[in-house]
Amino acid sequence: MERYTLETLISAGQLAEKTAELGRQLTLDYKDKDTVFVGILKGSFIFMADLVRQVKIDRLEICFMMVSSYGSGTRSTGNIIIKKDLENDLAGKHVLIVEDIIDSGNTLTYLKKYLANRQAASVRVCTMLDKPSRRETDLVPDYRGFEIPDAFAVGYGLDYQEHFRELPDLCVLRRDGEQA
Repeated sequence: MERYTLETLISAGQLAEKTAELGRQLTLDYKDKDTVFVGILKGSFIFMADLVRQVKIDRLEICFMMVSSYGSGTRSTGNIIIKKDLENDLAGKHVLIVEDIIDSGNTLTYLKKYLANRQAASVRVCTMLDKPSRRETDLVPDYRGFEIPDAFAVGYGLDYQEHFRELPDLCVLRRDGEQA
């Protein structure tokens, strides 16, 4: 059986503080707008739940998409597959894609175009974690919690082979014997 070491990168308290900060900014930016927050499953579900409780706007819809580019590994395959699409009408609405982490940027570059083609008034991106050292596109998130190093992170919704999502902190996952 494979063994792992977890090293805390960002604490639950730091994640909560940043989520509240992002919520305040989104409240200002989306006030009086018909807004749709699109959570990207599965990784964003914890961040999305925490974030929407911090946003104080009247016309907010919440929906989810399931998109995959990882398979069962730790690196994106680059092959983007929509496993669950939206049922919501986006015409004339302001869309905010809520993502757990951005690394290559390929998936979100694709999704921004895909959702814009549904006549959204605007499409922006909010991510809790950003790994720009791995970027393969010119995507820059409109809202960002933390920039993190090129390490494999788990916890706060992020997983490794469907494990570790429940951890309250964001942790770096290392296989026993791996160096930092």
